[in-house]
Formats: sequence, structure tokens, C-alpha cells
Amino acid sequence: MRTGNLKVEVFAGGAFAQNGFLVSCPATGKGILVDPGASVDAMLRAAERAGVEIHAIIVTHAHLDHIEGVAEAKRRTNARIHLHRDDTPLYGQAAIQAQMFGVPIELPPPIDEFLSAGEVLSVGEGRLDVRHTPGHSPGHVILVSDDWAIVADVVFLGSIGRTDLPGGDFQTLMTSIRKHVLTLPDEMVLYPGHGPTTTVGHERRTNPFLAGGSSFA
Repeated sequence: MRTGNLKVEVFAGGAFAQNGFLVSCPATGKGILVDPGASVDAMLRAAERAGVEIHAIIVTHAHLDHIEGVAEAKRRTNARIHLHRDDTPLYGQAAIQAQMFGVPIELPPPIDEFLSAGEVLSVGEGRLDVRHTPGHSPGHVILVSDDWAIVADVVFLGSIGRTDLPGGDFQTLMTSIRKHVLTLPDEMVLYPGHGPTTTVGHERRTNPFLAGGSSFA
């Protein structure tokens, strides 16, 4: 999907049907990988076919399904890995997570840079605002462009992120959603970490967890 200066491609796969994203700037050929999971090879092959140079690997949060392809992405692109500092403990427990779920993983390399709330990421001529949205995990972030946002495991079509994993908290997640998702325009397209795309307005009207959320500050 082409929105503004940036193109977004979604790659789903793996035991958790996790969505990874290739975000690129057609005008400059610059791009980033967001949450390279089980579909990392397809993401990288798509970038190669399009002549996109990957300059960053952005991890919205460090649950297993969102980091299982980070090592391969780093090895094949040498791009810098970015993660919010509060998810560092989860990132360091990749082997434990893999054992819990019975999924093999190549351990991810060290983080190169920590993401910060309010930071602006450049992708060629496009820009992405980093918003810290804890609740699903302590260091979860979303990436907001002019007319779309990668919300990963904060909001899904008709649902919200689970909070029963280590570091999860329901009230914290709801606060994040009210502050950083429901304040976006209704027409804003949302790219979740699992399942199909949706919009802020659709979730505001129909999501059983969020209906009536426009009244929240």
C-alpha cells in the first residue's frame, strides 16, 4: 500500500501468523524492516527485487514472534537494530521464550540503538513518529505516519493485545490506546501485528474493548 511518501508491505507467517512490515520510500530507495519475524526471507527478497536499501531494523516489542527473524535480517543487511529500552529484558530472554512455545530461534544480536518516545525516524523522504505504548509489553512502541500507523500488538481488528504475558498490564494497555491510538484521526489506517488492517474509526465504533472510546482523554 502506498501512503504519502512511503510504501508499506505486509508479510505474515510462522506459527503465530505474525505480520512483519517492509516500509520503503520509492523516491529514494531507502527502507526499513519492522518486526522481521518468520517471514524475514520473503521481506528481504521483496526489498532486493524492488532495489530497496534496508538501513534499519525496528522492533516494536520483543516477544518471540516479532524477533525470530532479527538475526537473519541483521546478517543479510547489516542494518542497525532499534528497540525501546524497556523491552531489553524480554529481548534477552529470546531463548527462554522459544523454549516456552517450542519454536526454534536464532538468538538475535545486541541492540544497536534504543528507541525513545517522541523520536522521529527517517525513511528516505518519509517520517515515522515513535510513540511508547506499554501494556502488551513494557517497551512496546507504535510507528505513526501521516495517514497510517503500525500498531503491532496494541490493537487488532476487533480486539486488543493480550496482557497475560510477562510485563503485560491491562490498564496500562488501555491508557496507551486511549492516549496514542484513539486520538488519531478516524480515517487513519492501522497495521496490526496479527490479522488484517483496520482503521481508528472502525475500532472506535465496533471494537468491544474500545467502543465509546472517543470520550476518553
